[in-house]
Amino acid sequence: MNRIQIIGRLTANPELKSTSNGTQVCTFTVAVNRRFNREETDFFPVTVWRETAVHCNKYLAKGSQVAVCGELQIRRYDDKNGNRRIAVDLQADEIEFIGMKSDSKDNQSGKSSKPVEQKQVDIDSMEECDDDDTPF
Repeated sequence: MNRIQIIGRLTANPELKSTSNGTQVCTFTVAVNRRFNREETDFFPVTVWRETAVHCNKYLAKGSQVAVCGELQIRRYDDKNGNRRIAVDLQADEIEFIGMKSDSKDNQSGKSSKPVEQKQVDIDSMEECDDDDTPF
């Protein structure tokens, strides 16, 4: 079974293109922190097709957090110098928009995000916890 699930943030704005027969395709890269070594990051190129591609291009921007499920596709090819290369791509069939990076002056995408509902928390009622007890 070839199935992969990742959660991370877009490294740049998504790019929407059309194939020669008019099928919409959107590509972007998702940065994912390693589970046990937060200082290391993996970068997954993601490809999304058809209507989902249009939605990703419309609602996602650099810094948006997404959950992506799909198949990992590995292609082997020869570059223009005859060197053997490998390309890895996550062919997504499910995308969940988890969170949008807050709008700022340096966000040049022109895409807006809906404000996140904020809840009031009574800090005095919270219990202190030891970092060693945290499961993540």
